[in-house]
Amino acid sequence: MRSLISILDLSVEELDQLIATAKDIIAHPENYWDKCAHKKLATLFYEPSTRTRLSFEAAMLELGGSVLGFSEASSSSASKGESMADTAKILSCYADIMAIRHPKEGAPFVASNNATIPVINAGDGGHNHPTQTLADLLTISREMGRVNDLTIGLCGDLKYGRTVHSLIEAMSRYTGIKFVLISPKELKIPGFIRYNVLEKHGIPYTETDSLEEAMPQLDVLYMTRIQRERFDDPYEYERLKDSYVLTAEKMGLAKEQMCVLHPLPRVNEISVKVDDDPRAAYFRQALNGKYMRMALILKLLEEAKANPIREAIDTSDLEYDRVCQNPKCITQTEQELPQLFRCTDKAADIHRCIYCEQRA
Repeated sequence: MRSLISILDLSVEELDQLIATAKDIIAHPENYWDKCAHKKLATLFYEPSTRTRLSFEAAMLELGGSVLGFSEASSSSASKGESMADTAKILSCYADIMAIRHPKEGAPFVASNNATIPVINAGDGGHNHPTQTLADLLTISREMGRVNDLTIGLCGDLKYGRTVHSLIEAMSRYTGIKFVLISPKELKIPGFIRYNVLEKHGIPYTETDSLEEAMPQLDVLYMTRIQRERFDDPYEYERLKDSYVLTAEKMGLAKEQMCVLHPLPRVNEISVKVDDDPRAAYFRQALNGKYMRMALILKLLEEAKANPIREAIDTSDLEYDRVCQNPKCITQTEQELPQLFRCTDKAADIHRCIYCEQRA
């Protein structure tokens, strides 16, 4: 039995298979109406969500299954102090598969190590958001006709933007990919992406603080909002929130064949005047998310049926003699979790927390 915690849990071949399944669902929806009959999806959303939660629910319902769960932490036993591990064990008694969104980085990983059903990471803090990346991949494939040989601009909050982190991890495994990282210096890409993904695998990238300069070279522009909920200092958020605004005038600098993506919700980083541009794909992207989540649910349930045993964590190379200092890590609130670190660069003595991937 497998879970999806990081987009790296899926091989490129599996990503391509999910894209193909999603496209078949789009072409022949009637063939999937009862694929999940008598199956239940539990949605555990400890953070506010519209698109992700409702698209998971719509996906399961359109597969003939049913949904249970909660949409805020205050309506769950987390408000009474229940641990993520215990919640996962309990929900395994009631559902066949679960999707979790949580503000603490590593929470879905903890759940997957304690559940007896597949767990899907629906976003953990500023860490990962693999199912949004599945939506992104299908959108790029449908809009551009390919997922290889693309220059992808990522604009806005690259530090806390979990959708950006997961997309870089996924697209870095395709051929001919180049990234243009557009952000203020305070919101640059974090080290675990820069060193573990881009530089480790020799992926070409450039950094700039100018959206206008980057526009002409892009095949895909991935806009993100500056996320108020990720800032401890409200004044810092106010200072940075309007760093980038995509307007119709700026779209005039772009290629005729390009697409604009956004994980949504937007605040004011894309003018509504851009919505009518045929290159604006973000609402189609939201629809694509439903189809990819349908394909993923089918895949994980089929694998769980074939192999119901949970995969164990490989602890052979883990170290226990460090403490994670990331205040957003799940280990900061659930004290009984063991502090576990993996060496990712022996020469530079770099060790990263297995829950949140931040450097010790």
